[in-house]
Amino acid sequence: MLKFDTILGLAGDPALHERLHGLEHRGAVETIVLEPRDMARHRLRATTDKGTDCAIALARDTMLEDGAVLLLDEARAIVVRSAVQRWLALVPRDAAAALELGYHAGNLHWRVHFEGARLMVALEGPEAAYLERVAAFLEDGRVRRADG
Repeated sequence: MLKFDTILGLAGDPALHERLHGLEHRGAVETIVLEPRDMARHRLRATTDKGTDCAIALARDTMLEDGAVLLLDEARAIVVRSAVQRWLALVPRDAAAALELGYHAGNLHWRVHFEGARLMVALEGPEAAYLERVAAFLEDGRVRRADG
């Protein structure tokens, strides 16, 4: 198992990009794909797309990002990639419904952001589980789904 406690930089950094590009041509770049919720973790185990077992233990002030380079030498590289985040877009009917929906989402500790009048809920599990938690809002029309 390989152990990592630092991030060397990002794949897009000019200083790393050329070296990574050369390794890519030789098929020597391994990728760890993490769910967005795991990108915020500081300690985790993961396996690369080529089967390398990795332990990541980062300092509290260090965050994983899409493109984080964990290993880069003459033989290979290991790069972290974020899986695509799925979102559930909810639109409240009015200010009262918005307040209630926001309170509800907060109590459920959902990760959210706002796009205009839409409350965007990060799906970190099956969409049906999230819809079940807001079923009463949807049924009585206080909230409607919108295209994400």
